[in-house]
Amino acid sequence: MKNKLAKLKESIKANKKKIIVVVTMVALLVATGCLNYFLNVKQQDGQPAGTDQTGTAETFFSTYRTDREETRSQELQYLDEIIASASSSEAAIASAEEQKLLITGAMETELVLEGLIKAKGFEDCVVTMSTENVNVVVMDEELTLEESAQILDIIVSETDFTAPNVVIIPYV
Repeated sequence: MKNKLAKLKESIKANKKKIIVVVTMVALLVATGCLNYFLNVKQQDGQPAGTDQTGTAETFFSTYRTDREETRSQELQYLDEIIASASSSEAAIASAEEQKLLITGAMETELVLEGLIKAKGFEDCVVTMSTENVNVVVMDEELTLEESAQILDIIVSETDFTAPNVVIIPYV
């Protein structure tokens, strides 16, 4: 009797494992089917899978931002190394600290300007500042004179740059 009971318990354990495996496989199959359905619906709508109608522009803006952040991060890392180095002169450390402050200030200003321009109804934009000018790339096929004036007003009122030092470029 004990032997039969032990075999029955073993049989139930084996069946539980099989049931768990089968349920997991069915769940994965359902998830794969749903994903396939949604990707096919996007393709039937005339959109390549994984993108939307402004895919190229969004790729440009996101890639630009990523590249800008990586470059700035590297610059800041180099400056931190100069500041932390025991062999750096006081003048080099002071210069590195000043450059670091300028870079972080530019990053903050660019972020503020991008937010203000988007608040005016533009879908997306990127702003880059140098010591001599400000470049603004706006997601728009064509900018009207009024839209350009709005962007220019934001740049001039939020920075020390004047109109001749501001470049506004539409991008789609």
